[in-house]
Amino acid sequence: MICNDYTSPNYNDRADARAPSMIVIHYTGMQTATAALERLCDPEAEVSAHYVIDEDGTLYQLVAEDKRAWHAGVSEWEGVTDINSASIGIELVNPGHEFGYRPFPHEQMAALAKLCKDIMARREITTVLGHEDVAPGRKQDPGELFDWLWLDQHGVPNIHAA
Repeated sequence: MICNDYTSPNYNDRADARAPSMIVIHYTGMQTATAALERLCDPEAEVSAHYVIDEDGTLYQLVAEDKRAWHAGVSEWEGVTDINSASIGIELVNPGHEFGYRPFPHEQMAALAKLCKDIMARREITTVLGHEDVAPGRKQDPGELFDWLWLDQHGVPNIHAA
């Protein structure tokens, strides 16, 4: 079930009506889920994501999938430089390296796997990767405690589990 308590104004149209070809996974890097959701919905922050998954598995949709959420910033993958137009962005609630980085709970990972499988089936997406992959040296999320192998074993192939 998707919670629609939050919606972000921080989006625009995808370039050339491009269909997303990848899923980019992030962590919020904020101390609480509420702080992260409020920031992702603050027009002055100019940042957003399509989805946020809380540590208990609660799923929030902030931006419609057919829109371009502002989650990747300056980034590139295999020659694609407008990652925001080419992807679905998923933020996992986690304080990140700055505020006490910790492992991602099972409930959160299970919700992520379910969401990714659904998106991949509907949109024929085969590339799943992290923010650190599209912005190396600038970003480090979801980081070394994120279990890419577990995600692969639960039906979400990704570039790290190959």
